[in-house]
Amino acid sequence: MTNDAAPDADRRVFIKSFGCQMNVYDSQRMADVAAKEGYSEASCVEDADLIVLNTCHIRERASEKIYSELGKIRQLKEERASAGRATTVVVAGCVAQAEGGEILRRQPAVDLVLGPQNYHRLPQLLRQRRSGGAVDTEFPLEDKFDHLPVSTPQAIRARGVTAFVTVQEGCDKFCSFCVVPYTRGGEVSRPAAQVLAEIGRLADAGVAEVTLLGQNVNAYHGRGADGRSLSLADLIGEAAKIPGVRRLRYATSHPLDMGDDLIAAHRDNPILAPYLHLPIQSGSDRILAAMNRRHTARDYLDLVARVRRARPDIALSSDFIVGFPGESDADFEATLALAREVGFASSYAFKYSPRPGTPAAQDDRQIDEATKVARLAELFALLEEQRLSFNRRLVGRRFDVVFEKPGRRSGQVIGRSPYMQSVYAEGDHSLIGAMAEVEIVGVGPNSLIGRLVARASREVSLMA
Repeated sequence: MTNDAAPDADRRVFIKSFGCQMNVYDSQRMADVAAKEGYSEASCVEDADLIVLNTCHIRERASEKIYSELGKIRQLKEERASAGRATTVVVAGCVAQAEGGEILRRQPAVDLVLGPQNYHRLPQLLRQRRSGGAVDTEFPLEDKFDHLPVSTPQAIRARGVTAFVTVQEGCDKFCSFCVVPYTRGGEVSRPAAQVLAEIGRLADAGVAEVTLLGQNVNAYHGRGADGRSLSLADLIGEAAKIPGVRRLRYATSHPLDMGDDLIAAHRDNPILAPYLHLPIQSGSDRILAAMNRRHTARDYLDLVARVRRARPDIALSSDFIVGFPGESDADFEATLALAREVGFASSYAFKYSPRPGTPAAQDDRQIDEATKVARLAELFALLEEQRLSFNRRLVGRRFDVVFEKPGRRSGQVIGRSPYMQSVYAEGDHSLIGAMAEVEIVGVGPNSLIGRLVARASREVSLMA
């Protein structure tokens, strides 16, 4: 790989992304980096000359899943080598940041280990590599976003009519169960002009819906054109002015950073989706304190009430952890009570699993697996009933849907509701990339069934 090398159409890259939405965004930007170096995207790993695993360290057994995947890739690499085809293997992302050289020790097939702040340096690192693996997990002084190539309109269109844009990385909250401050670093916000320019390029290429991403996105404090610090609400206001942008979302939030201006944005900005993912993790004040969440259950409930007063039709989702060290039956009952009181449109629930290097992993009050399994099942049943109930209440409602792709049947298209559900409707493929008004006429197990009412006046179609 050299800077002056002519692009080689035969070189292909396969990137597999694990975990969060931010990893999906990072994988797309790594594909842009590889494309500038002459790599086209492979549809399957067997065809790839460069294989990148973009890893996540949040969920249980994350490392074991990666090593299992690497075992398969090692075999593939050996098979390709016997056929005279060289293969370069890269492990990127949060597992790479957390485990570094241990990955090279355990799996010699890996050529490069790359932290999430360093993937802009992929071409340089591959050029510098001589023999054996290399590790780059230091937090760089330069901002990676200043060095990433711009996504081409062709690449943007190939990715669809919805897009993620990372606006903030890292976290300063240091929840006792979480590895993010150690793998992504402290809170850093991208300059507003840089973010808005990226959204503008997406809209110009036909993207209709943009989700602003951050580990703690509502802590955004990017520099504006005049040098002053802008909040996430300010950024949303500016992004809403970009022609072609028809819906904005953001994720993921921390309750402590849900300011009055952001609540007001849900009331005043019609482009901002009436949907808020606001993790609580537990309904027990004792467990919240042990988690270092720095708010109480009542603080959370009061915040929910304020949001709902500002936007009565808003849908709420959350994250929950069951079986946190020291969690009693009473603590778990407090979580169930909070979920019942809020009434979520959708939520995610997980068994606690120790993350190496976090304070909670050192707690000697670990909960046995059987108890965690039972509590997760009970909470999941409640949250699933709430999700289905919310969906059923949408029957007869009308709202705008951004259509994303063809349906499984001829004459059918699939879109996304303001509340994140998939919506199936009868319509031709010219609707893809358009926002159209739909009436919900039925509910499936995991989706809504809609009837096209009218296309929105600001419709733009990728297929036109």
